[in-house]
Amino acid sequence: MALSDIRGGERNEAAIAEALGRFSARFGANFQTGAAIRGQHAHTTTYIPAQLPDGVLFAESADDVKAAVAICAALKVPVIPFGTGSSLEGQVNAPSGGISIDFSRMNRVIAVNAEDLDCTVEPGITREELNTYLRDTGLFFPIDPGANASIGGMTSTRASGTNAVRYGTMKDNVLAVTAVTANGEEIRTARRARKSSAGYDLTRLFVGAEGTLGVLTSVTLRLQGIPAVIAGGVCGFPTLKDASDAVIMTIQLGIPVARIELLNTLQVAACNAYSGLSLAEQPTLFVEFHGNEESVRLQSEEFGAIAAECGGGEFRWTADAAERAKLWKARHDAYWAAKALRPGHAVLATDVCVPISRLADCVAETEADIEAHGLVAPIVGHAGDGNFHVSLLFDDKDPEGVATAEAFVARLNGRALAMDGTCTGEHGIGQGKQGFLPGELGGAVTLMAAIKHALDPDGIFNPGKIFSTP
Repeated sequence: MALSDIRGGERNEAAIAEALGRFSARFGANFQTGAAIRGQHAHTTTYIPAQLPDGVLFAESADDVKAAVAICAALKVPVIPFGTGSSLEGQVNAPSGGISIDFSRMNRVIAVNAEDLDCTVEPGITREELNTYLRDTGLFFPIDPGANASIGGMTSTRASGTNAVRYGTMKDNVLAVTAVTANGEEIRTARRARKSSAGYDLTRLFVGAEGTLGVLTSVTLRLQGIPAVIAGGVCGFPTLKDASDAVIMTIQLGIPVARIELLNTLQVAACNAYSGLSLAEQPTLFVEFHGNEESVRLQSEEFGAIAAECGGGEFRWTADAAERAKLWKARHDAYWAAKALRPGHAVLATDVCVPISRLADCVAETEADIEAHGLVAPIVGHAGDGNFHVSLLFDDKDPEGVATAEAFVARLNGRALAMDGTCTGEHGIGQGKQGFLPGELGGAVTLMAAIKHALDPDGIFNPGKIFSTP
């Protein structure tokens, strides 16, 4: 969807005014309508213009959420869930106005079942808060999208991240959710059993729905044991294709790598400057292994041999926690490192995902596209599952610059779809990628719209996201 297509939806001014009065009466100081607060709840971490809600409810319980949805359903006023605002495709915008439900105060751990390796949490807890809570149990939650996102937001966008090659994505790690539906009822999609054949898989329906089918009030998650030994390191390559080939060979040979991240030359240079690294400025893999001392040593040696076969330099690895932390902090700061390359410019952060066998082709063609059009756009990827990101720097105040950026994204997505990939591996559709969804899924989008209408007939849940509805 082009920037010019992202407009405000129809507003029912009388209904919104009535809702504001009811929320103020019901929730008191927990409901805010100040411009600054509303502006903070339309932050999209991207170039998509902010579209503010009319009010923000700081929910403190599932009862608050049920009451809020009941008011909005009765008046047909939009409801926009808000976790931390780290989404990248405009998911928290309010194109038709309405009420933003902020979950930052619903950040409790409801239960930890250490013997069963699972826990249940409220949606506002962030992944870092959860892992701090779990530390003394010897368990951790492995999904790491980089940003300190909320569990509810990660569930709603079907997030993944650097650990996905070993531990999967949110769809693999959410056992159940509770959600408030359009009739104000709180439903539970599943029990804690590790498998079930009982009816439709409603959990997977809500995972990735981007808040368009209901509002999450709790999430039950799979947990993992903290590895006895974690080792990681870096390895440089002459070309992106060489690095990509090393990734493909590592995955195809079944080496249980936990993280394998690809940075192109410009991204390495940006990380060096921003994070104080001193890496050779060439295509580079950041790699990490989890296990015991012997398994980590063997995996590292096997990867080193593969890297050498693909033309890579020495694979320098370490189990030192401080060294690894510096390396992965730099990787997580890649967005800010890219942004620092051109101060004052906007960043269009976009992602695609292709079958692992096509990763080298897609990355190489994308880098050639960037060079041919004179763009500044570092590449970094969760290479182990074929997912990579491009941070395109451009002048968002210049219509020609915006058009150039959008044309690049269109070419990138067309390239990924032509390789039987997807227009988004983990950012979601939101507002920004709606135009590419029909080309990827065809008639299935019509089925999605039918499900949306069946569960949310008045279209109150996060309208204008994933696809446009009448």
